[in-house]
Amino acid sequence: MHADRLRLLAAFALALWMILPTIPLVVWSVARGWRYPDLLPQGWSLKAWSFALSGQSGVLESLALTTGIASAVTVLAALIGVPAGRALGLYRFRGKGLVTLFLLAPAVLPGIAIAFGLHGVFLRLGLAGTVTGVMLAHLIPVLPYMTLVMAAVFSRFDPDIEAQARLLGATPWQTFRCVTLPAILPGLMTAALFSFLVSWSQYVLTLAIGGGRVQTLPLVLFSFAGAGRNDITAAIALLYILPGLAVLILTARQVTGRGAALSGGLRQWPR
Repeated sequence: MHADRLRLLAAFALALWMILPTIPLVVWSVARGWRYPDLLPQGWSLKAWSFALSGQSGVLESLALTTGIASAVTVLAALIGVPAGRALGLYRFRGKGLVTLFLLAPAVLPGIAIAFGLHGVFLRLGLAGTVTGVMLAHLIPVLPYMTLVMAAVFSRFDPDIEAQARLLGATPWQTFRCVTLPAILPGLMTAALFSFLVSWSQYVLTLAIGGGRVQTLPLVLFSFAGAGRNDITAAIALLYILPGLAVLILTARQVTGRGAALSGGLRQWPR
């Protein structure tokens, strides 16, 4: 009972620690004049929200664009990262350490150096200033998360259960759908969550490759912050955190669950 109370207290403290930074944002988004050293604003207004949600601001368009880019990048990263993670997690081959080092490079090298290096290449390829170019650029910081998480997942995966399914008559697709996917799904959801959030939060790469033509939500947020519009910036910032929070809530059950194929045996598949 004592341990349960400690866990509950720790969870409450963690939730409070995460919620506290959003309280000033909520106040700023409905404030009409809030100057130091006043504890509360001089007045209240919904003008910031009205503007942020209007077509004039372009916030909703940027929100949809950012969500679409992050979702597409996550899918592309999974298509590349799952097979690559399987190879790194299950097999030993010459140069494996070098491949892992290359995967870690985007996390070690300065982001601005990568951005400007890519910009020159993408200009020659005609991808600068396009949504496709921004998506490909986002893959560079996203792929290490997807691949390395999946490599850790597959390092604990037993491929013999796939062989058993094939011996029992399952096709490759049935084996993947009924055996492999349930086993790796919690790890895949974790990798997808990281991938989505990393792409969602990209500012330097989007600015350098998009050239100001691809207006994602971070660019809009920073433009209003630089203009000194704290009320509109706070409203946009609250909108900015919603998709990531939604993705976290939707994937929480899978992230904290266990692979069905590892704990529950093989599923039945149609002959």
